[in-house]
Amino acid sequence: MNMATIRRTTTGTASGRVMGERRLRGPEKAAVLFLCLGEQRGSELMKNLDEADIQKITRAMAGLGVISAKAVEEVMVEFSESVTNGGGVVGSFAVAETMLRKFLPDEQVDGILKEVRGPLKERDLWARFSSLNETVIANYLKGEHAQTAAAILSNVDPEVAARVLPLMGIERMQEVVERMIRMEAVPQHMIKQIEETLQSDIIAAAAQPTAAERQQRMADLFNRLDRDLFENMAPVLEERLPDTFRSIKQKMFTFDDLVKLDIQSLARIMRGLQGNTLPMALRGARKEVRDHFLNALPTRPRDMLLEEMNTMGPVRGREVRAAQSAMVDYAKELAEDEVIQLPMAEDDDEIIE
Repeated sequence: MNMATIRRTTTGTASGRVMGERRLRGPEKAAVLFLCLGEQRGSELMKNLDEADIQKITRAMAGLGVISAKAVEEVMVEFSESVTNGGGVVGSFAVAETMLRKFLPDEQVDGILKEVRGPLKERDLWARFSSLNETVIANYLKGEHAQTAAAILSNVDPEVAARVLPLMGIERMQEVVERMIRMEAVPQHMIKQIEETLQSDIIAAAAQPTAAERQQRMADLFNRLDRDLFENMAPVLEERLPDTFRSIKQKMFTFDDLVKLDIQSLARIMRGLQGNTLPMALRGARKEVRDHFLNALPTRPRDMLLEEMNTMGPVRGREVRAAQSAMVDYAKELAEDEVIQLPMAEDDDEIIE
C-alpha cells in the first residue's frame, strides 16, 4: 500500500458506496483505512503524509461515526485489500486525537484539532445560537416562558448566558436564574422541540445578513479594491445611492487611513508586521503617506527600512495591495484587542503632532 494511493484518496471525489443517503468521500475512505490499520500502524503510516492531508483525514475521522463492515470491505477493495475480521470500525474525535499524538508534537496536534473542531462546531445548533448577538437572544427569550428560557440558557455557553441575563431585566433575570438552579434533566423530546423552534424562529432568520452587515461587507470589499478603480466608481455611487454609499464609506478603513493614527499606535503596528510586509506596502504608498510612516520610526530603523525598500527592485501592484491589506487587518486585530484605537471614519479631526 503506497503513499501515492493514500494521497489520491484524500483528494478523491464523492464516488463510492452509498450509505443510506450518504456517500463516503475520499478523505472518509482514507480515514476508514487508517482505522482498520489500528493506532500503531496507522500512526506510522500517517507520518509520511503532509499536514494538509493529515488535516483532511483527521476532519473526516472525527465526524465518521459508525461504518458498517460491508462499507469497510468495499473501501478496502479499492486498495486491493480485504477485511479479514469482518468487523466494522468506529471513528470519533477522540480516536483521531489519540492517533495524532502518537507521532506529532502536542502543539502541532492542537493546531490541527482546532481547525477540525471549527467546522464540526459550526454544524451544532447550540453553537450557532450562542454565536448570535446577546441582545437578539435576550429579546427572543423575553417572549418565551421562563422555564423555556431557563432550559435554553442552560444549554448555551456560560459566558453567553452571563451576557444575556442582565439584558432581560432584573425581575425576569431573577426568575430565570432560579429556574435554572432548580432545573432537573430536561426530557429529550422537549429539548428536540426547543431546538426545532430555535431553528425555525431565530437561527434561520439570523442567517440572513442585516443591512448593516451587507454594508460592512461592501466596505471590506472596497478596502481591498484598487484605489483608482474605487475613486472612479465613487462619484457615480454617491450620486445614485447617496445615503447607502455614505454609510458604507463610514465603515471603511483603508491603508491611507492609518496616517490618522497617533505615532505610538503606528509604530506598534509596524513593529508587529512579519517579513517584507512593511517595505512592500510602503513601496506602493503615496509619498505623503510613506513619509508619515517613516517619520514614526527612530533614525536607525528608518534608514534600514529605506535601504530594504531601495533594494527590492520593481514590485507587482497586487503584491503591494496584499501587503497594505495585511497591515490594515493587523491594525484591526490590535484595535479589537484594545492595544490601539482606530479613528472613526466619520471623524474629520486631524492628528496634530
